[in-house]
Formats: sequence, C-alpha cells, structure tokens
Amino acid sequence: MDDGRPELALNQLHAFAVLAEELHFGRAAERLGIAQPPLSQQIRRLEDRMGHPLFLREPGRVALTAAGEELLPAARRALEEVSAGLAAARRVAAGEAGRLLVGFAASLAPTVLPGLLRAFRDGHPGVELEIREMTTAPQVAALHAHTIDVGLMREPPEDPDLVVEPLPSEGFVAVLPSGHPLAARRVVPVSGLAAEPFVLLPRACGPTVHDRIVGVCREAGFEPRVAQRAVEWQTVAALVGAGFGVSLAPAGVRRFRLRGVAYRRISPDTARTSVGLVHRRGDRSPLVSRFAAEARALAGGDRP
Repeated sequence: MDDGRPELALNQLHAFAVLAEELHFGRAAERLGIAQPPLSQQIRRLEDRMGHPLFLREPGRVALTAAGEELLPAARRALEEVSAGLAAARRVAAGEAGRLLVGFAASLAPTVLPGLLRAFRDGHPGVELEIREMTTAPQVAALHAHTIDVGLMREPPEDPDLVVEPLPSEGFVAVLPSGHPLAARRVVPVSGLAAEPFVLLPRACGPTVHDRIVGVCREAGFEPRVAQRAVEWQTVAALVGAGFGVSLAPAGVRRFRLRGVAYRRISPDTARTSVGLVHRRGDRSPLVSRFAAEARALAGGDRP
C-alpha cells in the first residue's frame, strides 16, 4: 500500500551505492561517515521497501544479489541527477545561471543596451538572456504581467509597483532631411522648425517623451503639426529621410546612420529625456539584482 513516501529514500540509495562499491560494511560506513549499525539499518530498510534482499551476507563476504545488480545503475543515475540538480539550483540561487527576460526601447539599442548586455554577459556567462524590443508602455504592461523581468525604457513612469534604476539621460536633436536648409547649420533653433511637418511616435507608445517633445516645441512658440507617426525612432528617422517631415528625437538616434538623414543639436538644449532600468518592486530574483547592479555601475558614464 502506498503510504505517500517516495519509493526510495536518497540516503538509503546513497548507502546502497557506497556499499555496492566497497562490498564491506566497515569500509562503506567509514566512507559515509557513520557507524556500521546505522548503515546496516539503512540497507535493511531499503531491502524491506524493495521486498527483496540486495546483498548476500556471508561470513567474510558481501555480494550483490541479482536484484542489487539491477538496482545499482539506476541508483547511480538518480544520485548523479540529484547532485547535478542541486548544483544547478545553487547556481541559479547565486545569480550565476538561469534565464533573464529583458525588454528594451529600440532607440537604446545603439547606446545603453550594448554596454550593459556586454558587461552582464562577461560577468555571468551561464545566464541566458532573452531580449525583447518594445516601447515604454508595453514594457510596463509586460513587467506587471511577469512576461519580462527587467525593462530598459525612456521616461519610466511613476509606479508604486516598479523600481527605477536611473541611467544617463539624453538631450534631444533635430532630425532633418540631409537636403534641408537647416541641415547646413551645426545648431538648429527649435523655433526654425515651426512651419515644418513633424514625424513623431504615437503618444500611447511613450506618453512622457512624446509630451516632452511637444513641450519643447511649445516653449519655442509653436504647436508641432504631426504629419506622420511611427512606433520606433529608427522608423521616425527613416521617414524623415524619405521626406515626410522633420522630428525632434533623443540624441541616441544619431547612432542610426541612415542615408538622407541629418542630426543636428538644437537651441535651446535644456530639455532631456530620462532613461531607466525598471523592475518589479520586491522581486527577489538574484538575476534581476545582478542586472540592476550592472546598470548602476554603468550609470556614471558620460551623458550623450
């Protein structure tokens, strides 16, 4: 009758495997660090559980029975699998192994993302990183839904359930068709863009950064006339290069080397967009803690 206990206890299997190797109760007990009577009791309990003897016990001789010979390979495999499982669990608990799901804003791919991923991978070669490209609002939703572990985003929202690790902020640049008259200047006054059609992200993708760009325009005395929207900054720049308009974008987009696109500093240049690594408050994952520590280590870098 099944009493709810495992069919075979690991300590009994271990004792059985050692005795099967030594074929001597005294030597086996010494290897196990126990006295001989407790070893004999463990073997007897295992045999009672099996319902068959596993060893022949004769004066001056111990040998495996046919049942013992059959059990030995399975016992060794079970002990090896448990040992490997314990070692793997310890590596995960120490933040040395496992899987980390990272969301990131596409505009951070050429700036923040490479250095952070490189530093983390160098220090944690046993960790599998899964990278998912998404804008700010979807990252926040994914964190709440536990479909990503950390997010690299622009203008992280204030959320009592999330923790933000600040990263170096960025200024804004004007994104212009390379043949635009203002592209000949090193610094573009924002007011000079007042009559131009704009290409911007939909507000739903990143409300704060969208509103910050609109605010820069309003401070320059105009409301931007949006002619086209695109979900990613690289697409915004490509549409500018295709002649759909101009844009104001985080300075990191300068890394997108697109034909027909010019990036210029703006005046005034006081506005900045914040960047942060975000994770769930109270998340005890050692991988999240180590990834956040890498982000903090990189936060002292030069601002773009």
